[in-house]
Amino acid sequence: MRKIAATTLAVLTPLTGAGASAATAAADHRPERSQVVVIGHRGSAGHRPEHTQGSYELAVAMGADWIEPDLVPTKDHVLVVRHENEISGTTDVSARPEFAGRKTTKVVDGRNVTGWFTEDFTLAELKTLRAAERLPAIRQRNTVYNGYYQVMTFQEVLDLAKKLSKKYDREVGVFPETKHPTYFRSIGLPLEEKLIETVRRNGLNRPRGPVVVQSFEPSSLKRVAGALRVPLWQALGTTGQPYDLKAAGDPTTYADMMKPEGLAKIADYAQWIGPDKSSAIPLNPDGSTGAPTSLVSDAHKAGLKIGVYTFRSENQYLPLQLRRGSVPTEHGDALAEYRAHLELGVDAFVTDYPDTAVLARGERTRPQGLAPADQLAPLNTDEPEEGRH
Repeated sequence: MRKIAATTLAVLTPLTGAGASAATAAADHRPERSQVVVIGHRGSAGHRPEHTQGSYELAVAMGADWIEPDLVPTKDHVLVVRHENEISGTTDVSARPEFAGRKTTKVVDGRNVTGWFTEDFTLAELKTLRAAERLPAIRQRNTVYNGYYQVMTFQEVLDLAKKLSKKYDREVGVFPETKHPTYFRSIGLPLEEKLIETVRRNGLNRPRGPVVVQSFEPSSLKRVAGALRVPLWQALGTTGQPYDLKAAGDPTTYADMMKPEGLAKIADYAQWIGPDKSSAIPLNPDGSTGAPTSLVSDAHKAGLKIGVYTFRSENQYLPLQLRRGSVPTEHGDALAEYRAHLELGVDAFVTDYPDTAVLARGERTRPQGLAPADQLAPLNTDEPEEGRH
């Protein structure tokens, strides 16, 4: 299988000049492939509405090692799990006449955002809402689950991970992200203290435990680093800079943070970096892939692990040469993209499709003749504990 994967990288990314050197350097620092972590991005977002019990359960059933909850606060300062604090696209709040007056416009990280915001609702009020598919035009099949699941709290995700760990006899990691931490601190609803309190209360404050905390804002991670012993993951955008640095007048950009000197600074407080996958294998203007960068190798040299985001199977999210057919929402050759990043030596995949990531990872260790499905955990057929609204 190693020969197949190496060929995939050669086809996907023509290695010449600096790109060849970067790929060679990355190979020198590759971890064992069995160590590559599969992270269910908001659960199994390609199969179920994101950040729902069903999404997390299915991700683990498909073999995900970690599940990712994005954390935002309620009005009564409880951490809940939503991609953004503006929830009109992920819940049925816009159809609830009793909450029509809560619609408003706010400035979040320097941008005007209009809608309904978690910080304007108590937990009890949010629990009356039901989740909805965020990308219905792309993932229309997921809309069948609209109205089925409640908004979850961070504590409920930890409880679910513990339950699933027992069910599948393996430790399920939880990978919380602090969303807009500078904004929430400015309005008196800081995230870090509540996260720290919850992790400690659950007995999870240990370096090799099942919690890894991520954020795009370095100051948020440094607050956590001062209070917890859990691993930290510095998420990195493709353009611009972290909002906390911008607000403080620090000109450091994400590009600066991905240079060797920037990585050395990250290694002072974090154990992981999490860039967009295009920072490892860039895209050309026509959408095809270019030569790999040295980022994976540079991260390993700095003593950092690297997990890349976000892997999706739809044509519109894949490099040009991996698309199949002309329909943007149909699936292309997603396995080839995973193989290429495996060859570079990444340590984790953040993916909407954990099943496909597990399949790609398993190619390296699967005995001859063993069908891919034989390595997947049995699907969870339990009914959700919460009823339909």
